[in-house]
Amino acid sequence: MNMQVNNVIAPPAPRTIEEMRLPIVMMRDIVLKTIFRKNVENVSAIARAICLPIPVTQELIDMARGQKLIEATGTLHANSGNEMGYQLTDAGKARALDALAQSEYYGAMPVPMEVYSEQVKRQSIRNIQVTRDQLTGAMGHLILPNELLSHLGPAVSAGRSILMYGPPGNGKSSISNGIRDALGDKIYIPRAVEYAGQVITVYDPIVHTAAQEQEDDPTSLRRSSGRYDTRYVLCDRPTVITGGELSLSMLDLVYNPTARTYQAPLQMKSTGGVFIVDDLGRQTEPPQSLVNRWIVPLEENRDILALQSGEKFEVPFDTLVIFSTNFHPNEIFDRAALRRIFFKIKIDGPCQDDYLKIFAMVARKKKMPLDERTLIYLLKEKYPTINNEYANYQPVFLIDQMMSICEFEGIPYQMNPDLIDRAWANMFVSDEEIIH
Repeated sequence: MNMQVNNVIAPPAPRTIEEMRLPIVMMRDIVLKTIFRKNVENVSAIARAICLPIPVTQELIDMARGQKLIEATGTLHANSGNEMGYQLTDAGKARALDALAQSEYYGAMPVPMEVYSEQVKRQSIRNIQVTRDQLTGAMGHLILPNELLSHLGPAVSAGRSILMYGPPGNGKSSISNGIRDALGDKIYIPRAVEYAGQVITVYDPIVHTAAQEQEDDPTSLRRSSGRYDTRYVLCDRPTVITGGELSLSMLDLVYNPTARTYQAPLQMKSTGGVFIVDDLGRQTEPPQSLVNRWIVPLEENRDILALQSGEKFEVPFDTLVIFSTNFHPNEIFDRAALRRIFFKIKIDGPCQDDYLKIFAMVARKKKMPLDERTLIYLLKEKYPTINNEYANYQPVFLIDQMMSICEFEGIPYQMNPDLIDRAWANMFVSDEEIIH
């Protein structure tokens, strides 16, 4: 029976050791290391620590007992339903220390890469259909032209790459965040995956927002654990936002030489969600190199990563990539790269009507009284000096400046031509030569 949350099919819990599809020795060693490090004694506590159902955990314990690595303590724990207690034998402790020297990883049993790939397909971002209402709801705080939503909607629903370009200060970053909010459902993120005996940790509380889940009531007849694989964490669809700090090395596996484990790179952590490359063109690496790195993932829905040994392997790539830049695309990409970015959407400054709507909305929010004479002065005297080029950030900037001046002068919030002049002077720096 498949359990569904928001139409996403949950990963089924494994019922036997065979269904785990992991190397037997690796599973046994993780159990030994977990008992050694966490000092857990009964089956239900061990099962919780390694995130496996009790029957599978019991199978692993019985196997280790057969190898004289674990022994029963002979004590029943009254506070845990009279469960049998277990401890490591001397040979078990020696094996746990040996295994820890090879890899410090313990706790949640990893998910094999091919099993993880199956779950990625079940919860693919390309299965999502975003409606105009959802997109409008998520962008409700922004004043956008209708035709912009008409372009964005199909792009988001396709789950393919999007390039947003246009002059700075017109909300490209806010629109990216709105797209993320419009997705609105939840998916399952593995705590760790396994490839060729190596553990790669994926779940990252900084990137992933775990959903509140009901704790099992031990006295309840209907228990939820066992209905899905608890090696995964139910999370909001992830969003990774990078800006000028993005470098190619951030897209590689990170090896921790002390723990001898790997950490998934940013784009793998964003699987099933959104990866935003903000301010493209401001990174130290040329934009063409960054986009070249995405070519295989964007075209083939798979990424290629490398282990320390140099061995390359495939991971699923299921991410909506949003590039955002203040440069014209032809300045920073060649035609081949542009062809591979599916949707190219220009985000322009607002028209005069929309500018006034934004100005009024910001003033209302910040409790700044509007003054018609001042607005006419702003539009007739100030904007012609910059070719009437309106930008979304300007109303917030000007109103904040006027509020700061009013606070300094000890007068109630107000707007007048003099205050506009003072605020405007801080928005633009006049061209002049400074003599050194």
